[in-house]
Amino acid sequence: MTPTFDMALIQRGARLRRSPYFDATLRAGCRAYTVYNHMFLPTRYDDLHAEYERLRTGVTVWDVSVERQVEITGPDAFAFTNMLTPRDLSKCAVGQGKYVLITADDGGIVNDPVLLRLGENHFWLALADSDVLLWARGVALNSGLDVRLCEPDVSPMQVQGPKSKEVVRRLFGDGVAGLRYYWFAETDLDGIPVVVTRTGWSGEIGYEIYLRDGSRGVELWDRVMDAGADLAIAPTGPSDIRRIEAGILNYGIDMTLDTNPYEVGLGWQVDHGQEGDFIGREALARVAAAGPRRLLAGVEIAGAPLDLNMARWPVRRDGSGGDDGGEGGGGSGEAIGFVTSAVWSPRLERNIGYAMMPTAFAELGTRLRVTTQDGEREAAVVPKPFVDPDKEIPKS
Repeated sequence: MTPTFDMALIQRGARLRRSPYFDATLRAGCRAYTVYNHMFLPTRYDDLHAEYERLRTGVTVWDVSVERQVEITGPDAFAFTNMLTPRDLSKCAVGQGKYVLITADDGGIVNDPVLLRLGENHFWLALADSDVLLWARGVALNSGLDVRLCEPDVSPMQVQGPKSKEVVRRLFGDGVAGLRYYWFAETDLDGIPVVVTRTGWSGEIGYEIYLRDGSRGVELWDRVMDAGADLAIAPTGPSDIRRIEAGILNYGIDMTLDTNPYEVGLGWQVDHGQEGDFIGREALARVAAAGPRRLLAGVEIAGAPLDLNMARWPVRRDGSGGDDGGEGGGGSGEAIGFVTSAVWSPRLERNIGYAMMPTAFAELGTRLRVTTQDGEREAAVVPKPFVDPDKEIPKS
C-alpha cells in the first residue's frame, strides 16, 4: 500500500525520530503528523469529527510514543522526584500513577507528566512536549542526591473509548482490564513486555500500553488491532475536541513555563503542607496567599463552527452595546487576554475553549469579544470542564 502521507514534506535527514509503531501508522493511512518531543506524532487518519465519534462510541488506538519517559532510579530517587513536583509523592503507592506538575523556581510549569511509581525508588515521567530530561539532569547536578536519570526504551500507545475495556480484557485478562483509575500493571503479551495503565488523554474510559521493547512495536500494534477488529477499532490522533470538552489542558498551549498552577486551575496539585521541599515552593506560596493575577477561564464563542485555533486569538472586553448575531465587527473594548484552545463541540453544538485573562474578567457570565480567523465574535465566560466535570466516565 502506498503511504498516504509523504514524510519528505516535514523531514530532512534522520534528526526527527520515528516511533516503534511508525510503519504501522503509515500502513493504516495516517494523513498528518506533527513534531512533538523530537518525534513524529500521528494527528489524523480521517475526518476529525469522525474520529471524535469513534472515540465517544467505540474504541480508538493512538501512537503516543512521543510521551517520552524520564526514568529516575537510585537510592535517592524518591527524594529527587518529590523535589521536582509540588505534589506530595508520599501519597503515591508503588503500582500507582499520578498526574503531576513539574515546577520551576518561580512557580512556572516545566511540564505536566503522568508519573508512574514502579518501585520505592523507581519512577517514570511520561512527558508532554519539553526537554525534561535536560531539566532533571540540571537539577540533579548539584543536588547532592544519588540518582540515575535516563530515557528508557519505553513507547506508549493509548487505547481509548467505551469499548477499550473489552479490548484490554481480551489482550491481558480481567485483572488488567479491571485496573482502578491511575493504577497500572507490569505484564507481557506473549513475551512482549509492557506496562498497562488505566490512564488517557481523552476523557473516556481508556488505557495506555507502555511497550518496553521498541523492536516489537508493529507486532504489538497488530495484536491490539486484531483484538478489537470486531469492535471496529480504528487508529486516530488524539482528539482535541474531546480533551477540551473534558477540561484537559495541553502543555505548550494552555499552560507554559510562563504560567503557574493557580492560573490554570491546578492549584490542587500544590501540597504546601508536605514535609519534603520542592522547587518553586516559596514562589507558589506567595501566589497562593495573594491569589493569581490572571486565570485560564472556560469560554463559549458564538457563531458557526470553528476549526481548532492555530494561533492565540485576542480577547477583548465586550463594548459593542448591542447584539450583532455573534459574528461581524463592531466596537470591542480593550484587549485583555487571548484564547489558548478553542474548537467546535458536535455534542454541545457550540464553540468551546479556554482563554487566559486577568482574574477580574474571568468571572462566570463575563461578556467578551474574540478575534478568530473568521472575524470578531461574541463570547462569554462559562464553567469548565464542559462535559463530565467529576470524571465519572474515565473512572467507570
